[in-house]
Amino acid sequence: MKHLNALLTATFLLASPVLTRAQTTPPALATFPVGSTTVTVSALTTGLSVPWELVWGPDNFIWMTERGGRISRVDPATGAVTPLLTLPDVSTSSEGGLLGMVLHPEFTTSPYVYVVYNYTDNGTYLEKLVRLTYANGTLGAPLVLLGNIPATSTHSGSRLLLLPDRTLLMSTGDAQQRPQAQNPASLNGKILRLNLDGTVPANNPVPGSLVYTLGHRNPQGLALGPAGRIYSSEHGASSDDELNLIEAGRNYGWPTVEGYCDQTTETAFCAQNNVREPLTTWTPTLAVAGLAYYTSPAIPGWQNHLLLTSLKASRLTDLPLNAAGDAVTSRTDYLTGFGRLRSICISPQGRLYVGTSNRDGRGNPAAPDDRILVLENRAYVATSTKSNAAARLRLWPNPARRTVTLELPAPAAAGATVLVRDALGRTVRTTRFPAAQTRFTFSVEGLRPGLYSVQSSGGTQQLVVE
Repeated sequence: MKHLNALLTATFLLASPVLTRAQTTPPALATFPVGSTTVTVSALTTGLSVPWELVWGPDNFIWMTERGGRISRVDPATGAVTPLLTLPDVSTSSEGGLLGMVLHPEFTTSPYVYVVYNYTDNGTYLEKLVRLTYANGTLGAPLVLLGNIPATSTHSGSRLLLLPDRTLLMSTGDAQQRPQAQNPASLNGKILRLNLDGTVPANNPVPGSLVYTLGHRNPQGLALGPAGRIYSSEHGASSDDELNLIEAGRNYGWPTVEGYCDQTTETAFCAQNNVREPLTTWTPTLAVAGLAYYTSPAIPGWQNHLLLTSLKASRLTDLPLNAAGDAVTSRTDYLTGFGRLRSICISPQGRLYVGTSNRDGRGNPAAPDDRILVLENRAYVATSTKSNAAARLRLWPNPARRTVTLELPAPAAAGATVLVRDALGRTVRTTRFPAAQTRFTFSVEGLRPGLYSVQSSGGTQQLVVE
């Protein structure tokens, strides 16, 4: 895989580099306070068409799906959009099309991209989960992991979320077939859990079943919080948009229960069917969409809060949680004036990226729409001890094919060790820096193409082997 084509960053090995915006700071479109912090809103890129998913990738680029079928990488420093693939069999109809996406957690060695989308087969509208392979700057080799899920033009879900145990959650809507949300044999109106090869995890709530939870109407947001807690945002009908805490095997009530178990017709059903009530609801509905958990110190007032985008309400909602993570303590709205907001992701430097959805047929697009907005604390400067240490070590050429030259800022001590580690943290080559020398050339022949870390007394640097 030439260069692995993206200088893919093994973030669990190396500190994320501090990305800088383009030399000309983009003009502020708005500012607002979050506690004592001033958050500035600017446009990263414009002219998009319904960016449905934004994912911060291991290459420190934003990976994006657009509902019409295009998958791209977006440079967070310049806003440049690099298309990777337009899926030829995506079928768009009202809410349907290309939806959620995640990247394999060990992307450097397993360069897989998982997407869910709607398609048509012999006139039947359906949904499927597909694994694509990234190589040489493109995506290809589609492998269907799960298909033939009934769909309609609305209520398709579908968000994807990787869990720490390397399993995958996939939300599905009820496809306007309300009773199917309660049918354990149907994949509609569910949150499904799969292994990364599409098989059923052995420890799913029901052996042999992909169903992780049931009783959902149209969940379009999934986020992972502290201690492995899973949160979901879900569209209600005319009332009761929901924020849910997702627990394995639980029932979330739809269509019998809307919101809390607070109606006479609901209480008995809730007691008999292990229904988990939402953490909070909204009536009138907001059309809740993307959901993310914010941990960065860049905007302290959002630290350890859930952030939720909404379509109809066109706003960003801050949802602080209690210490146990099982209750919402307040709600505060931000970011009005940009129309429908759907997708959301957070960079390691604490910048929040929000995709508008004004060209989805229900908005009022302005000339720049659709856009990716950047919300940031421009006064915040991220620091990293590892990044500073890395600056003391130089290496070239990079990418390399046969040899690499290292340069230290001062002569090496006798027997200084140089370690080369792969993306899984395994030491794949060990050599020693000649005593009293500042430069040293060693061979990388025999190493598989990919991303490595090179560590010496001068720090750590990333190296791409062709």
